[in-house]
This record gives sequence, structure tokens and C-alpha cells, in this order.
Amino acid sequence: MATQRLTKSSIAVIRAATTLLSEHGGDAMLLLLEGPLDWKRIAELTAPAGSDKVIIIAADSLTDLEGAAEQGLRPLPLNKEKAPLLERLQHALLEAAADEMIRPNGSVVAVYGGFHHGRFDSISYLQLDERMRRLTARDLQSLESSVPLKTVKAVVDLAVQIGREGREGKPVGAMFVVGDTRRVLEHCSDGGADPFRGYNKKHRYLLDPKVQEDAKEIAQLDGAFVVNSDGYIERSRQMLEVSHESLTMNKGLGSRHWAAAAITRRTKALAIVVSQSTGTVRLFQNGNLVIRIEPMDKAVKWQEFTFVSPQPSGD
Repeated sequence: MATQRLTKSSIAVIRAATTLLSEHGGDAMLLLLEGPLDWKRIAELTAPAGSDKVIIIAADSLTDLEGAAEQGLRPLPLNKEKAPLLERLQHALLEAAADEMIRPNGSVVAVYGGFHHGRFDSISYLQLDERMRRLTARDLQSLESSVPLKTVKAVVDLAVQIGREGREGKPVGAMFVVGDTRRVLEHCSDGGADPFRGYNKKHRYLLDPKVQEDAKEIAQLDGAFVVNSDGYIERSRQMLEVSHESLTMNKGLGSRHWAAAAITRRTKALAIVVSQSTGTVRLFQNGNLVIRIEPMDKAVKWQEFTFVSPQPSGD
């Protein structure tokens, strides 16, 4: 992809953001791009912020970011090309925190094209909350599960979306039981008509964005999704029939969480639960809560930086 030209207005916006970063004690600057830029020029423009400031360059692919690291910039591929601007910006912040480029409770100056494609025209000053958390490969590898990493990550990412967005403005709870499918189904009964029953495999593949949208709709109905290790939905709307005896959990967790803990105690499956009341996502293994992820919209406080044109002097 050809390198985009930095316009005079884009350069002015970057300089204003650099001043904001240096004068207000921000930790990092995040540039959200539509494609590759002149990295040397970007490094020069942001240098006045100070050598202790992290300059993060976020774009949709690694190809767009080639050469950025050589100029002391921190490249961050997003793979979110068709996503709305706010979702791309939120995703960039989460990934930057997960990769320890920024502190979970730090502050970031974000620069992006809010009105014009391929041009910087907007600045936001973002104060992050220390509760912000993102599932990382390191977290998943610690599970020592037979379920492939890509399957678990896809299911958890979907659960986080459900917890953050709900459906049609309403909060939604959900549960996914992943892996050891044969044994899991021994403890299941139908909770209603299963919308996925009878569909061929390609229409049940949970790593497919269209299937994910279908799952979000079905999540509004009662029952759990049963997902095999390869990421295919075997059943939906399943009631789990398994004893809760000998389990101990924190007060306040509902029936989904008890069922998730119980099924992972009796099988080798993982269970991912979205809390309807808070949007928090919890992952259970061997009857225990092992990972907790707070919803994004409760973790970032957005504050737009507005620019007021100076009044002409009387001279």
C-alpha cells in the first residue's frame, strides 16, 4: 500500500496533540491510521513530547506498519478494517494495554480521522481506568487446556462484545461451554428450539463474523452454547444438569456461574460466562474461576479535547 501524504492540517493536529501530551502529563500518544505514513516525519513531529512518551501507531495490518519500529514508534496491528471508528479506537487501547505499551490506569492522547478518511482531524484525551483488562495469549496459555488457543480467544472476544454491547440496548447474559463436547452433552437437555440444529458446519463456525452475529441474537434466549474444540457450535439453548455439590464461589454470582463451575468440574471443558447485570466475563476451568474481564465501556472514560480558535487581536 502506498504511503499516505501528511497534509498541513494533519501535521498541525499532530503538533497540537504533542503539546497536549507533554504539558498535561500523558503517558502515550496513539495515532489511529488508515494506512502507512512517513514514519521518520511522524517521529520528528512527536519528538518534542519527550523520550519517555510512548508513540503508538495503530493500523489494520502489519503491512501498513512496516518500518515504524525502526523509527522508535510502537506498531500495533488491529485487524479491524471494517469496524466503526469508536470500536477501532477502543480495540487499540485494549490491545495496547494488553501488550503493556500503556498502563491500565494511564492517560493517552489519541489522534485520528473523525470526519475525513485518511486525514488526522480529531484529538481525544483519554483517562483509562485501572480495571481495564484484556485477555492475552499469556493468560490463555496458563490454562493448559486441550482447546486450541484461537478457539478460546474467539469465544472470549465474542463474550466480551456481548457483555459490552448487550443487544438492542438491553444487557444480555450468556454462557459458552468449550471443548470435551461428548461428555458435556451427556449433562445437557434442550432449553427450547435450537436455531443452529440442522445447519451444516460452515454455518456453525464461531470464528466466522456472521455466525458470531447469529450467536449474539440467540444469546438473548435461555441456555448455553456448546462449542467443540475446533470452534463449531454443536448445540445452543442447552440446560446444564450437573450437581453443584462441593463447589464454593463468591456470593452474588448467579445460576450461570454455578453451572459453569460445575460442568468444568465434571468435564475437561472450559466455560465462559457473561454476567447480565454487569457485563463482566468470567472463565471457569476445573470448577474454579480463573480469568475475569471487565467490560470495556465501564473501563474507559472518554473526554473529547475541543479546540477554540483564538480571537483576533486588536492590533
